[in-house]
Amino acid sequence: MADRTSKQPPARGAELSAGAPFHPRLGDLALDLAKAGRIGVVVALPSDTSASYQLRPPGGGEDWRARSDGATLRPVPVPATHVTPMRRDAIYDHRAQQAALPVTVHYEDGGVCETVLVLTPAQVELYSIQFGQIIEARETAREPAR
Repeated sequence: MADRTSKQPPARGAELSAGAPFHPRLGDLALDLAKAGRIGVVVALPSDTSASYQLRPPGGGEDWRARSDGATLRPVPVPATHVTPMRRDAIYDHRAQQAALPVTVHYEDGGVCETVLVLTPAQVELYSIQFGQIIEARETAREPAR
């Protein structure tokens, strides 16, 4: 169901745990656990002449090195910019006592991911009231001034 771009790193917790190595490519952003979560741009890869990754702060600054096995490196998640509802019906699951509204999450890099917004009955009621107020405000704004 998810429609990922290659720019988006996986978001599963197990893949981001302390023991899972990340092997970034040249130019990728990487978070370095050995440097207290410092984020850097990969400017050099491990090779025959270099036994480590070389990273540089995104805005420039002093480079540092990270282990060549990638054990201390993690991908930097792409930030979401906004979420939009999809043109599909919301469903209510009586057994789970929750509603599910299909939505699309939009990311800063242009990627998207389809998922569902899960709502409790209290949230559905609250948002119903709030949407009613929004519709009323829109209709009031469209009425000509007298």
